[in-house]
Amino acid sequence: MTRPLAALATLAVAFAVYSQVISLDLTATSDRAVAQSLAPLWRESLRALAIGVALLGGLEMTTLIAVGLAFYLIRGGFRAEAWALLALPLATLAEVIYKRFVQHPGPFKFAHGDGPSLTMLVERGPNAIPNTYPSGHTLRTVLVYGLLAFVIFRLAPPGRRKRLAGPFAAVIIAIVAFDRLYLGVHWTSDVVGGLLLGGVALAAAVVWLERPGPTGVR
Repeated sequence: MTRPLAALATLAVAFAVYSQVISLDLTATSDRAVAQSLAPLWRESLRALAIGVALLGGLEMTTLIAVGLAFYLIRGGFRAEAWALLALPLATLAEVIYKRFVQHPGPFKFAHGDGPSLTMLVERGPNAIPNTYPSGHTLRTVLVYGLLAFVIFRLAPPGRRKRLAGPFAAVIIAIVAFDRLYLGVHWTSDVVGGLLLGGVALAAAVVWLERPGPTGVR
């Protein structure tokens, strides 16, 4: 319980400090340098693959996984622990708030398209929010796949599935994070912010799952 709380506090402070850095526009030079270095790597033949990877962190896929995980916990007798999945809508709300108030326009001139999602309703059109900090895809990927790996590690019987849960989640997170940059829909700072805020949400969910009591995913 001590380590998740320490991780939660550390990540929360890091995200708050980094958000202040973003609001002061101190990452503009490095953001553009990374975007320009990745631009020559784009291959039109990889567009479908890149868009497919984006779907892994989309609102629809991550919500589906979260609902399935909540149902699994409830079926397993962990009804109270299923409330940990509220971290997803709460983190998404925090994402929207930050995108509304932190001025950080995205690199749309570098964009190669994105995976279709309901989030496009607020990202496109006359009332769209132009800011892209933090990356919602990265945030949701860290939270949902990280939480899935944690539950598998805690509840699955000894075996390959238990051993591979953590590395699998780490690979998915890394691929989605890079994909946001490769598609050109986010700056590096957006992705870092998504990693940090996703980490905050994941740590908070783990704190709930490991809380003291007669039950808990421990």
